[in-house]
Amino acid sequence: MANDTSDLIDTLYKKDNSIQSEHISQQIIRKSPKAKYQIFDESEFTHGRKVLGNLIVHGMIASGGTDIDWLIEHKGGFVILEFKGFHNDKINIAKGQMIAYEKLHEKLNQTTKCYLYVVGCDDIDFSNPDSTVWVFEMSQWRDGIIPKNTIDIYSEENKQNKYIVYREYMEEISVEKLRDLVDSHWNEFEKITL
Repeated sequence: MANDTSDLIDTLYKKDNSIQSEHISQQIIRKSPKAKYQIFDESEFTHGRKVLGNLIVHGMIASGGTDIDWLIEHKGGFVILEFKGFHNDKINIAKGQMIAYEKLHEKLNQTTKCYLYVVGCDDIDFSNPDSTVWVFEMSQWRDGIIPKNTIDIYSEENKQNKYIVYREYMEEISVEKLRDLVDSHWNEFEKITL
């Protein structure tokens, strides 16, 4: 009888272990291949950004300033990505930056093809292809699909020099799907004849 009990315990324990290891293996986070581009000298990169910060100084009439997070050109076609972090399920885009993006998108599409995506993200790991981001393309902004809010509907603060885009108006996709989207445009640009 003691032997039967021992066999039963061993059987249950092994079965329980296999269920646990099966559950753990399903939770393994996938990793993408090594990043194609890396910052080789982070201190030099940081120093370069700091130096640029001293270009516009107090006393000047000009103010503001922004950059483009990612610009891809292939055979005359463009994919532009602007990354924004979510705060309380919304992203903020400076009005000047959005006006510049609208004009850039419009002008580039007059002579070639341009896709401009605003990508909203939480604190995620881009090396995990299953991580989630939220996107909209500039044509959705231009066509009024994305509301052009300048006042936060959830806040009393009214003075805003920015657009507020709520997560609920953006499309949720995985990092892997975002990569596929960029690659699909690259392939589309392959057909462009110069």
